[in-house]
Amino acid sequence: MAKQEQKLAAVDPVWSQIRAEASDLVDEEPDMGGMIHTGVLHHRTLEKALSYRISHKLASSEMPSQILRELVDEAYRTDEELGAAARADIMAVFERDPACHRMIQPLLFFKGYQAVQAYRVAHWLWLNKRPAMAYFLQMRTSEVYGVDIHPGATVGKGIMIDHAHSIVIGETAIVGDDVSMLHAVTLGGTGKADGDRHPKIENGVLIGAGAKVLGNITVGHCSRIAAGSVVLQDIPPMKTVAGVPAKVVGEAGCAQPSRTMNQLLRE
Repeated sequence: MAKQEQKLAAVDPVWSQIRAEASDLVDEEPDMGGMIHTGVLHHRTLEKALSYRISHKLASSEMPSQILRELVDEAYRTDEELGAAARADIMAVFERDPACHRMIQPLLFFKGYQAVQAYRVAHWLWLNKRPAMAYFLQMRTSEVYGVDIHPGATVGKGIMIDHAHSIVIGETAIVGDDVSMLHAVTLGGTGKADGDRHPKIENGVLIGAGAKVLGNITVGHCSRIAAGSVVLQDIPPMKTVAGVPAKVVGEAGCAQPSRTMNQLLRE
């Protein structure tokens, strides 16, 4: 068993670290032992732990956890990119959120991380022509986590949604890799027209709390959107915008604003 665990650690350092932290947490907080064993230590992979977590959180009287768990297991089994994205998202939260001190925290406690993983399964269902079940997961994710991401939206890897209250991402939105956003962000449309109607957020963008980005517009890579801004036009790469309506107020201030999380308008 020791050799097998060493092999697993070598190929999956993220999961190995989470398991080690889980053992430490059981020692520190014995009253949580049952939760940690069933949620983490009982599982051999991060995918299995996420399947358990997602299915139990989103289960309802209409849809038992066992059916959801079989569905989520199938998604992870047939699409390895889901697991890769889950690991990238954990690292994003761990590296960018000052309240995250252990890699196990997003898996157990952070609703932004868990909501994004539930969305990823819903998106897998959407791509596999199962829209009704995808909509069900969207509904339950919104009810449980307060995060409403349409299963048709495209979301990249390394996503960090801090606090994650009242997040809305529309059907034709595209969010690139290494994007960070805070609570009450909306990536929405501007009316009832059908078709491609939602924002395109390029890699490395930082979106402040309460910002609204509306319409089929592009936010250039490594830009910053100040808290409370309403963005209605394209934003060039590596700029900072603020206001209602938002206007360019300066440069982004650094090469990777989504990772530094610096939201000050002046250095």
